[in-house]
Amino acid sequence: MQFLLYIFLYPILFLISILPFRLLYIFSDCVYILVYRIIGYRKKTVRENLALALPHLTEKERLVIEKKSYKHLCDMFLEMIKTMTISVKEIEKRFVLKNVDYYLEMEKQGKSIALMCGHYASYEWSISINSRITFEGFAIYKRINNKYFDNLVKKIRSRFKAYLITTKETVPTIEANNEKGVKGLYGFASDQSPQVKQKTYWSNFMGIEVPVYTGAEMLAKKFDMNVMFMKIKKVKRGFYEMEFELLTDDAKSIPNYQITETFLRKVEQQILEAPEFYLWTHKRWKHRNRKPV
Repeated sequence: MQFLLYIFLYPILFLISILPFRLLYIFSDCVYILVYRIIGYRKKTVRENLALALPHLTEKERLVIEKKSYKHLCDMFLEMIKTMTISVKEIEKRFVLKNVDYYLEMEKQGKSIALMCGHYASYEWSISINSRITFEGFAIYKRINNKYFDNLVKKIRSRFKAYLITTKETVPTIEANNEKGVKGLYGFASDQSPQVKQKTYWSNFMGIEVPVYTGAEMLAKKFDMNVMFMKIKKVKRGFYEMEFELLTDDAKSIPNYQITETFLRKVEQQILEAPEFYLWTHKRWKHRNRKPV
């Protein structure tokens, strides 16, 4: 069944990927009507998240953000499909690295880099940075249940020299690279909601106490990695700018959880500046009332 679904959907995805951008965004407008107005995909979750995270805004103001966020979501989904066939030249024109020289200077320190980011703007197109760096690029991701689509995603990422590794593969991969002397850039989307356990670290995110991932920080400390933040700005439809910001070049000396806290504040800043570009459909605050005693 998985293979049949893949065989059915792949030609459709490929045809979407070869659309000129002008037609791609016209199609995105149609998808928006379907997803938002007809299906109402996760609309209840989005409204709850917006009310929790942005209580200072009126209901009318949050509704404007809600609609814009769905339009951005549809754009980003189709841009992800576009990655199947987009050229390196085209994606570099649309996803601009403003301070790649600064990043390359950090590489010269000879330490691997943990790159932390949130689900904001075009985190999908951030894979294009791998064609402009020297280190090997690795992105931690959640495996897709359909193995054929999972392999397709890995193949697409490999076009830009990006390697996908699961959470379980992260530590063994870093250890193996360290033994071989391979320097890596490891991408962590650290604003997701982890499972709640007795030793889970809790912090305030958008004014709400929630469990947070600390894996990027702890691995940076264990393997003596520099830690950077990936700040992405949506300039206009289909165009983004990204800047590297240093969180620390001495992770071992930083008190536990301080790197994670700094990261969360930077994501909050992005959200408050332009909340419509955050991924409001994922249940980031679902565990807010379940802290173990």
